[in-house]
Amino acid sequence: MCMKTLKGRVALVAASARGAGRGIACMLGEAGATVYCTARSASALEETAEMVTVRGGKGIAVRVDHTDAAAVERLFKRIEGEEGKLDILVNNVNGDALYEWKPFWKVAPELNLEILKSAVYSHLLNVHFAVPLMKEKSLIVEITDGDGFYYRGNIHYDLTKTNAIRLAMIFATELRKKKIAAVAITPGFLRSEAVLASLHVTEENWRDAVKRRPEFAESETPFFVGKAIAALAADPNVLKKSGRVFNSFELAQEYGFTDVDGRMPRIWEWLASSPFRYKKIDDNFYSYFNMNYDRLDKEVRKLRKEIEGVS
Repeated sequence: MCMKTLKGRVALVAASARGAGRGIACMLGEAGATVYCTARSASALEETAEMVTVRGGKGIAVRVDHTDAAAVERLFKRIEGEEGKLDILVNNVNGDALYEWKPFWKVAPELNLEILKSAVYSHLLNVHFAVPLMKEKSLIVEITDGDGFYYRGNIHYDLTKTNAIRLAMIFATELRKKKIAAVAITPGFLRSEAVLASLHVTEENWRDAVKRRPEFAESETPFFVGKAIAALAADPNVLKKSGRVFNSFELAQEYGFTDVDGRMPRIWEWLASSPFRYKKIDDNFYSYFNMNYDRLDKEVRKLRKEIEGVS
């Protein structure tokens, strides 16, 4: 039986009708949380909320367009009125369905704005309205793909996924005095509904695709990254991880959990031994990002005082 480590906690998983969002919502619910599940479409969303409740949490489905400021504000006012707080925000809204895999100069200009609204603006809106409801050791999670700054093969895919990491670093820096943690999390090779369909398999026979895609042997269910976030949210020392990016595998090793099928997916080890070599963001990178913040903060406050004195 799962321990209710998040009993009494309130979470919002933005874009949780399917895929990683659904898996995250379910695992937060299994840990005992009240989970607001949001998306643009209502049908699949209701199913997610029911899954959260069946697993022991309280699932609440709310149809929301996270690029609509007024709608987002109404959502957070509802959370405030019903729960009085927010402990966990998972920013999973992305522009994946909009990507066109062709040279960027051949993409319609208006598509650029739509993707940025979906994958960047929506995250900023959510955090804007979430922070006033959050207390110390609350958690903001940015869902990304990959834990490095290498190029991901498509301008929009790369821009939005690296942006999620950057936002987590920025949120962590600016919210550290409030003691609100912010991290970026990446799943491994996710067996989402879309991936399974693209490989012409189901969750029941997914191993049939391994012959064509050997790395798929190390794939993971959407619940695995959900377990990672539930473990982070329950960690009393979560602030020590603020401002960093983690993959679900390394968090599974640290917190001692496996995927719901009992496996330990090792896609990151597989990649390390493959021709695809990449560099994970390391301590040196983090130190470079943070090294001048305190000095800059002091200079900005000093400048503000001088300006106020003149006016």
